[in-house]
Amino acid sequence: MPSSDAAGETTEVATPHGPARITRRAADGPARGTLMLGHGAGGGVSAPDLLVAAGAALALGVHVVLVEQPYRVAGRRAPAPAAQLDAAWLAVVDHVRDDLPLVVGGRSSGARVACRTATEAGAAGVLCLAFPVHPPGKPEKDRLPELVQPTVPILVVQGKTDPFGRPEPAPGRDVVLLRGDHSLKSDAPGLRAAVTTWLEELLPAGSGKPHSRPERP
Repeated sequence: MPSSDAAGETTEVATPHGPARITRRAADGPARGTLMLGHGAGGGVSAPDLLVAAGAALALGVHVVLVEQPYRVAGRRAPAPAAQLDAAWLAVVDHVRDDLPLVVGGRSSGARVACRTATEAGAAGVLCLAFPVHPPGKPEKDRLPELVQPTVPILVVQGKTDPFGRPEPAPGRDVVLLRGDHSLKSDAPGLRAAVTTWLEELLPAGSGKPHSRPERP
C-alpha cells in the first residue's frame, strides 16, 4: 500500500523485472509538467543532486517522481542489464503518465536510461545529471551515442573534474559545467540555477506546451 510523509507519497509499481518504487512529490498550484528522475548505478534517489533538481522543479510548479529501479528495491547494488533498466523505466512512465508534459532524467546511469528511452516515453525534455561519457580512464568506451538519441531538448549538468568525462554542447543540448566531480555536491546553487533556467524555458508557465527542439544540422 502507498505510504506518505513530508517527502512525498511512496508506492510500488509492477514492471517486467519486479517492482519499482516511486516517490511522488506534488507541486503546489497549477502544474507545468512532471519531472521523473532515476538514480545512479550504485546509489538511490536520496543523492544530493537529485534532491536539488527535485526542489528546483517543485519550486517552479513541476511535479516530481523519483524512481528506484527493481534491482535496488530488491536490495541489490549491482545494476541490472540496460534492457531490463529500460523496460522497468518505461513501465513506470506508463504508470505516471497524465496530460502534463513529461520531462525525464536522472543522474549517471539514470541519465543514460532516460536518454535511451526518451522517444518511446514521449518525453518533452531530458535532464542529465553527471552523464557518464565513459568509464574513468577508459575514453574508448564512449557512451555519447546514447546522448544523441533523444529528439527533444537536453540539459547536461556536469562537474568540471568528473572522471567520467564531459560532453560538449550541441544543437538542442545545453551543457552546464559546475565546480566539482561526478557527485555534483560542490555547487548546489549552480545546479539549482541551471535546472531552474532550463525548466522555465522548456515548460513556460500557463502554456502546458514545451518548446520544440532546434533541428539538427
